Amino acid sequence: MNASPEHQRILLDVADLDRRIAQAERARTKPPQAARITELVAIRQDQLRELTALTGTRDDVRTELKRLESDVKLVEQRRARDADRLATATNSKEAQALEHEIASLARRQSDLEDIELDVMGRVEDADAAVAAQQALLGTTTAEGTALTAQAKADVAAATDLIAQLTRDREAVTASLPAPLLAEYARRAANSAGAANSAGAAVLSRGTCEGCRMLLPGTDLNDIRNAPDDLVVFCPECGCILVRTEESGL
Repeated sequence: MNASPEHQRILLDVADLDRRIAQAERARTKPPQAARITELVAIRQDQLRELTALTGTRDDVRTELKRLESDVKLVEQRRARDADRLATATNSKEAQALEHEIASLARRQSDLEDIELDVMGRVEDADAAVAAQQALLGTTTAEGTALTAQAKADVAAATDLIAQLTRDREAVTASLPAPLLAEYARRAANSAGAANSAGAAVLSRGTCEGCRMLLPGTDLNDIRNAPDDLVVFCPECGCILVRTEESGL
């Protein structure tokens, strides 16, 4: 294949644009925040499960406290009723029975109030645990929200950049012969999975800048003797080798 040296050098601009488009595409499809966002989603799910468990425990303790408060109130009401009856009792046996019951109720009330104080402490601890977990969840949610917003902004910026670079590429390739551009595209597709390779690269001081390999002397001699308009290829990665003043030929 033959192409003017000028057209061959334009392929270097195309290769640079393709490299930048590929970088922008990676930024669009895999924003740097993605891994942390995925991690935060899992963390948040664990924190929500823990919050649900803590809230359930707190609600159970609150229910227990309400029951105790109701029991204490019933005992107080019963003591008050017995005290009223004792005040008007005329029968000594009845009065003695009421006094015994009032004393028993006082002990019962004291026991219930002791338990109530313990449960109130447990409610306080449970409230604190729920509040702490809610704060932790809030921190995780805030970080996830901020990262998601940044990721969306980065994706939008990368999308805009891809559109701009694509327009630049269309303008640059407009003057290239179709066979040369097709050959470049084929070489670029073949090297897409190889690290540090491209569809076209400059030959710099005997080294292919596509694969960073130093070419053997025999290959360099063949390239040195080739006409300027002959399209030559890297024997290592297969990309189009563009000769310039820096090629060292």
